[in-house]
Amino acid sequence: MDYLVESLKVSLSLILALDPELCQAVRTSLYVSAWSVVLASLMGIPIGLAVGLTEFPFKRSVITLLNSMMAVPTVLIGLLVYGFVSRQGPFGGLGLLFTPAAIIIGDALLATPIVANLALSSVRGANTAILPTAMTLGGTRFQSVLRLLSEIRFGIMAAVISGFGRVVSEVGVAMMLGGNILGSTRTMTTVIALETSKGEFALGIALGLILMAVALAVNIVFQILQRR
Repeated sequence: MDYLVESLKVSLSLILALDPELCQAVRTSLYVSAWSVVLASLMGIPIGLAVGLTEFPFKRSVITLLNSMMAVPTVLIGLLVYGFVSRQGPFGGLGLLFTPAAIIIGDALLATPIVANLALSSVRGANTAILPTAMTLGGTRFQSVLRLLSEIRFGIMAAVISGFGRVVSEVGVAMMLGGNILGSTRTMTTVIALETSKGEFALGIALGLILMAVALAVNIVFQILQRR
């Protein structure tokens, strides 16, 4: 117990002193997570809207597939992307492996089904009269969809935040595609895993506290926006 208390004290001192390794891991995590969520939103929100607003054969099967993809293991996504960006893969010449870009690609694929499913749920829970009413009043299809997005904006925001929470806390993709390289691809979660395996808990605890603080801050911002 004393060892844990001492590790907590050291971790707090590292945070207050803005330890360079700690700050680098935080910056890398926030960078790759932010870009991953942007890409996941650009893919997932249109998918959710398209599935929710249109009728087509096998729609139920597509929804089931989206639901199933939410549970895909991170290491499977990492393995898939690794096969494409490794030297033997079709995109090996781009030199993406063991770079932040590779992590962003993997995390974006990981978060897209989550964003798509929550966007789909928001569409299905919206008032079904919004689109026909907007079009009856002279709006185009695009303008009507924008009006619908305005009505379900909090559901869309929740989808984006859920996607961010998924990628900022994952370790499999970051480890496989980033390589945990100091000063380049070492994220908060990979540092926590590395330091724990070495028996050094202080830096891991510090990053764990920061990770929790980031999650709390994002949810506080969401609650504030919801109230406004």
